Amino acid sequence: MIEADRVTHLGGEPEIIDTPSSSGKGQKIARCPRCRIAVWSNYAGAGPVIRFVRVGTLDQPDHLPPEIHIFTASKQPWVVIPPDVPSMPEYYERESYWPPESLARRLAILPTIEAYQTSLRDGQR
Repeated sequence: MIEADRVTHLGGEPEIIDTPSSSGKGQKIARCPRCRIAVWSNYAGAGPVIRFVRVGTLDQPDHLPPEIHIFTASKQPWVVIPPDVPSMPEYYERESYWPPESLARRLAILPTIEAYQTSLRDGQR
């Protein structure tokens, strides 16, 4: 999860695909137009402000192992969650798990997210 303005495209512009989600609000998945691999998603809450980047698309994905596993209630039985990494059946309280620096970055971008949500309510997007 990272601020969209901190993401640099190394290739062409991704193709944005509207996709249903469990929330009913959908998500937009950015896919490489050449190989069709999902690069990131934008979820309804933060819209285009935050990108949920697929770690496997990064140059060094092994530098970013999961710090928490979420929505494990719907995981496949053959997926083994390491016992030393927190896991949650659904989402979690970020204040309990995020480092102070990450919480500060979230606070800094909240006004942009709120402006996006307001624009949706006002029918501007």
